[in-house]
Amino acid sequence: MMGNNLPSITEIEAPLDTTPKIKGIQFNTEMLNQWDSRLLNFLGKIIKICDTRSIGVDQSGIPAGPRTLLQLAQAIPERKEVRRTNSPHSMRSRIRTRLQKISQETKQMVDFVGETFLVLIRFFRGKAHYRTSDLGLMLEECGPSALPIITLISILVGLILAFIGAVQLRMLGAQIFVANLVGLGMTREMGAMMSAVIMAGRTGAAFAAQLGAMQVNDEIDALRTMGISPMEFLVLPRLLALILMLPLLCLYADFMGILGGFIVGVGLLDLSLTEYFYQTKAAMGMNDFAVGLIKSVIFGILVALSGCLRGMQCGRSSAAVGAAATSAMVTAIVAIVVADAIMTLVYDAIGL
Repeated sequence: MMGNNLPSITEIEAPLDTTPKIKGIQFNTEMLNQWDSRLLNFLGKIIKICDTRSIGVDQSGIPAGPRTLLQLAQAIPERKEVRRTNSPHSMRSRIRTRLQKISQETKQMVDFVGETFLVLIRFFRGKAHYRTSDLGLMLEECGPSALPIITLISILVGLILAFIGAVQLRMLGAQIFVANLVGLGMTREMGAMMSAVIMAGRTGAAFAAQLGAMQVNDEIDALRTMGISPMEFLVLPRLLALILMLPLLCLYADFMGILGGFIVGVGLLDLSLTEYFYQTKAAMGMNDFAVGLIKSVIFGILVALSGCLRGMQCGRSSAAVGAAATSAMVTAIVAIVVADAIMTLVYDAIGL
């Protein structure tokens, strides 16, 4: 029996089934020059077949190396839950499993939001335990470090809004109202929305990856062992940083978007600088800036909660860290869009 020329299991089973009574088998490996894991797999199947037929197996003819590995494999039984099963499930069972998973995730989300609320109460009462140096690092990561990408995206959004508006308004001879379109669009909607989406992909996913890596390395468990609350020590600085910095980034994005509209208005529509400035000033009010700033605060909370929640839920593998980062970004963007739609309806109802 050669390691590279093994018979099939069917060829082994046929003599066992046709021979009236076989009390035992033994192996002759004198011609075996080399072997690999295929030989172990083959021998293991033969031994299993013999056990089911109550046939004795003499393993003395097997070389010492394979025989030792076989004995180790037989000493530890296979766990039933490890092997993948392809048993069919009914549609009702799959729906029930999915609903149970959704219910469990919803409960975890509600619990996390409740714990965050309690941590904020402790913070305002001055009893939360966290490092101010961590808060400073989070402020830098959520603020100045994000300015380049916010600048680029906001200017481009302002350019796009102005160009699309100019194409339509030029047919009516009302190019000057491009200033109104860009100013109101950026302050009320696009400034807060684009800043939040950028921070969801940039910072929210980073929070999930950071906390997920700490979960993999058992650092979060170590904090709990030392009596330190991970919600206060890890989540609170990230939440405060986004709540404080996202409104400032929103204001910056508003002005960068208006600058992009100014480039189109003055460069392509032949509007004077003074004319465009006064038209923008007349079109916007403090209420418009307030609408965007309130949205940005809500968006900052949602981005921070999404990133920290997925990071704290992360599994114990490197693949789970990547999945947590992706899930955090998707969750944050969906939450931002839903919250924006709700707040837009509320603003319309109260006349803002």
